[in-house]
Amino acid sequence: MTNELNIEKKLKIQKIQKTTQTILVYIFLGVMAIVVLIPFYWMINVSFKSTHELVDDDITITFFPEDFSPNNYVNVFKYSGNTTGNISFMVFFGNTMVVALFSTLIGTVFSIFVGFALARLNFPGRDLIFTLLLATMMIPGEMMVITNYTTVARLGWVSLQGGITGGAYYAMIIPFLVSIFHIYLLRQNFKQIPNELYYAAKVDGSSDFNYLVKVMVPMAKSSIITIVILKLMGTWNAYVWPNLVADAKHKIITSWLRSSFVDQSPGSAGRVLLNYQMAAAIIVTVPLLLLFIFFRKYIMSGVSRSGLKG
Repeated sequence: MTNELNIEKKLKIQKIQKTTQTILVYIFLGVMAIVVLIPFYWMINVSFKSTHELVDDDITITFFPEDFSPNNYVNVFKYSGNTTGNISFMVFFGNTMVVALFSTLIGTVFSIFVGFALARLNFPGRDLIFTLLLATMMIPGEMMVITNYTTVARLGWVSLQGGITGGAYYAMIIPFLVSIFHIYLLRQNFKQIPNELYYAAKVDGSSDFNYLVKVMVPMAKSSIITIVILKLMGTWNAYVWPNLVADAKHKIITSWLRSSFVDQSPGSAGRVLLNYQMAAAIIVTVPLLLLFIFFRKYIMSGVSRSGLKG
């Protein structure tokens, strides 16, 4: 009887400890979530405030707009006065779309071909090439900025130096088409596809290209979608490199936002219209947010499947 009471007491203690631990974990996660979400909430809060509410020196900080102004989002598309000249928001949004779409499309196709070659084709030095490619992942991207800039400048792609027309697009797209991580991700995924499928396709007279397009690409759909999303997000959020190679007319939206929506009215002292700037930031953020929400399962499955086999 005593042993049963002791066991029951231990079980109650363990249950209390487990419940307490779970509560503490959820409290910690809740606090961290609030800390992470505060900047996003503040961005939304400011985007709906009126210009008068923001520039009035006597106004106090408020957590809700006192003068709710949803027209800020409409005015973003109409506003053209900024430090980079009379260029509208849609021009920079269009630049971003061009760079993002071409970088994503060409870069993904290139990664598919290289990943297929390293995973399926047998040629001398294949493993050595793959090892050297992985070694380049250890080099910080910042170390390549100077050499990349020197190269694109000599090719006449730097708009700030009077380069060729549209050269800024080449400078923002071509140097970053190759992603070793994306190649590695696809190579690992392709290696999980049974060799018997490849041999059967060769017996049927299928070429390597047909086998890649009709068999390997559909089976690696999750990883390819993951690469597309990651590539699109990386290009969309680029900041340092576009600032170096693009002039005012060819900047992408993220680099332009930093110096945009400057009040040009007399006596404004060049103050920034934060309500417009925050509204534009939300407009830029929403496409990536929706992309992640709708395709998050592909991101998780693509990355996890690629790490199962070496």
